[in-house]
Amino acid sequence: MPIGVSQYRRPAAGRVLTGSAPALLPDGFGSEPASYPGGGSPAVRPVPVGYDTVTVAVRHGLETVDILRLRRACGSVLQSASGSAIAFLVPAGTADRWHLPGSTCTPGAALLPPTDSRWVMPPTGPSSLARPTDAWVLRSALCEAACTLTAGGLSPF
Repeated sequence: MPIGVSQYRRPAAGRVLTGSAPALLPDGFGSEPASYPGGGSPAVRPVPVGYDTVTVAVRHGLETVDILRLRRACGSVLQSASGSAIAFLVPAGTADRWHLPGSTCTPGAALLPPTDSRWVMPPTGPSSLARPTDAWVLRSALCEAACTLTAGGLSPF
């Protein structure tokens, strides 16, 4: 694969996946009337097309975040409301091709405000846009994290 050439087609910003279900939603999402343009609640911003969510167990996810940070390849990462799962934002279309035991990849995502405490790696920059993690780099880091945890006598799942 040539260096610098994206392996994903990036749809135009501002479009939303029809029928996509956000992977991580705060408790009570959808139970209140839609008061945010495009639906949802004011606390959760719908993410434009361009993101899917890979979810793993918390121990496996945190080890993966450490590996990705060392490689300077970690995008935005969320922790579930219950604290039992970590979700990595990846480019749209990843869910169609994702097959890795111990993880799930769902199309679409919902972002919390950048100041929410559930962000492990929050969106940064002046516009606080979430940056996805490259899917193949994430897959490699997830495998490496599973090996590291297994070698340490811990189960990654």
